[in-house]
Amino acid sequence: MLLVLDVGNTNIVVGVFDGEQLLFDLRLHTHERSTGDELGLLLADLLRRRGVDIHAVTAIAVSNVVPALGRTIDELSREYFECTPMVIGPGIRTGIKILYDDPRQVGADRIANAIAAHHIYGGPAIMVDFGTATTIDAINERGDYLGGALAPGIELSLDALVNRAAKLNRVELIAPPSVLGRTTTSSMQAGLVYGYVALAEGLVHRVKAEVGEHAKVIATGGMATMIAGLTSVVDHVDQQLTLVGLRLVHALNVEDSQD
Repeated sequence: MLLVLDVGNTNIVVGVFDGEQLLFDLRLHTHERSTGDELGLLLADLLRRRGVDIHAVTAIAVSNVVPALGRTIDELSREYFECTPMVIGPGIRTGIKILYDDPRQVGADRIANAIAAHHIYGGPAIMVDFGTATTIDAINERGDYLGGALAPGIELSLDALVNRAAKLNRVELIAPPSVLGRTTTSSMQAGLVYGYVALAEGLVHRVKAEVGEHAKVIATGGMATMIAGLTSVVDHVDQQLTLVGLRLVHALNVEDSQD
């Protein structure tokens, strides 16, 4: 079995694959100070509770945008699963061209999303990831990664608003009945939720103008389902996009090592 870890700034998304089948996925809060033992014990327990013997895990593939957790991931992989993690980065074959001025600057999760999107949906395609950051990336017909746009995520924007405005409190991120709020709470919800819908729509339209109007739009990330339900620009919601991308990268590199 393959264990995949998408280590983000807010959450660590975990998936277990048996061949090409995703058996299950789960989401953990990211704690930069977690040790290998802490995270390893937690993962081992969660897998056992879902009927997976940790000794059945023979490989680990990782996308990590939190450098402080690099050593932690390496330690838990070796100590609890007795394998060396394959971390997406320099030296790892991805199977796609990365048309960035410096490919090393592209987040591993964005590359995984691009690979999975082309594999599942074809190209050209636009991937919108609603995570800690809102990222919009594009691939062409061949699956080449063309670049993208980065903006603060909706929860990050809420945090900034509450922290900098003394009279504003946290609100639940749901769509209010009207964009014209009649309370402070509904006004904040309207600005944040409908504002991010507009941000996604605006950027998607601009990216389509560059890559082609027929490009498919795939949304992923924690807020994807809600945002996609409020706009017509999203063609597919795929919460497992990054996990599938990690599986594909792992398979590609295993094949290369066996040639």
